[in-house]
Amino acid sequence: MSIKIGMHTGPQNCTYEDLRRLWHIADSSGFYWISIWDHFYDNPSPDGSGPCFEAVSTMMALAAETRNVRVGSLVFCMGFRHPAVLAKAAVTIDHVSNGRLELGLGGGWFEMEYNAFGIPFPPVKDRLDMLDEGVQVIRSMLTQEQTTFVGDHFQLTDAYCSPRPVQQPPRIWIGGGGERRTLRLAARYAGGWNVPYITADRYKHKIDVLDHWCEVEGRDPATIARSVNLHFAMGTDDASAAQKREALRGRPQEGGALTGRAQEVIDHIGVFGDAGAQGVNITMRAPFDWDALQAFIEDVMPAFQ
Repeated sequence: MSIKIGMHTGPQNCTYEDLRRLWHIADSSGFYWISIWDHFYDNPSPDGSGPCFEAVSTMMALAAETRNVRVGSLVFCMGFRHPAVLAKAAVTIDHVSNGRLELGLGGGWFEMEYNAFGIPFPPVKDRLDMLDEGVQVIRSMLTQEQTTFVGDHFQLTDAYCSPRPVQQPPRIWIGGGGERRTLRLAARYAGGWNVPYITADRYKHKIDVLDHWCEVEGRDPATIARSVNLHFAMGTDDASAAQKREALRGRPQEGGALTGRAQEVIDHIGVFGDAGAQGVNITMRAPFDWDALQAFIEDVMPAFQ
């Protein structure tokens, strides 16, 4: 089975040198993709005091540090930055990466971050309306030389986006599993869709919903790439595998985690492939298990190449 294996790297509770080491290993080991997430605080965070690097600048560093992988974000929160400013940053990253940008966008959900940083946290309907408008703005900025847009949340007048991106155009991903709005936005606008920490059965259901919205929107579903993020909790022996599985019990990532030893992980990724995933990204959270990562590279990845 051919599945694109990626890595989702949490820029939290670690040093920048840890991230560089992680990115360089992935870039030289056959991974298709490396992405970061967009938070001001470590997530989950009990009080906001945990260290977490800012996402746009971290993605820029990822682009500069690597040469082979696709450079992704899953996902930038539309409420944190004006979409036209984010589009300018994305084009810059596309140039730094020589055309490897993958731009993930989402509606936002972590209220504590909004409140602490003085960013309004509107109801979910308004956040999804902002996502709808923001994706339109960014798509226009990436594909048109000049953009004018009048919406309820964002307005632009003769906004130029120069230089133009290296890719024509970069791919936009929509992240999330909301079946009434988010998946329909993916069907309407996105070149890729991703959801994290979900079982294979639920993932298959979400894909069925996405395909339904593609039919409603008159979109060929084959034009939308599909991936899933799975928490990386593989063990290198029976004892470490059992310990990691137990540590996940009751945590949000438990239902969408890669646990056990290499063959169990291979089988689990294969189940997601059967459910319709074209890409599987292992989510790395600090402290990073370097030995387990090396075992994954040597014993798991060859099964999908």
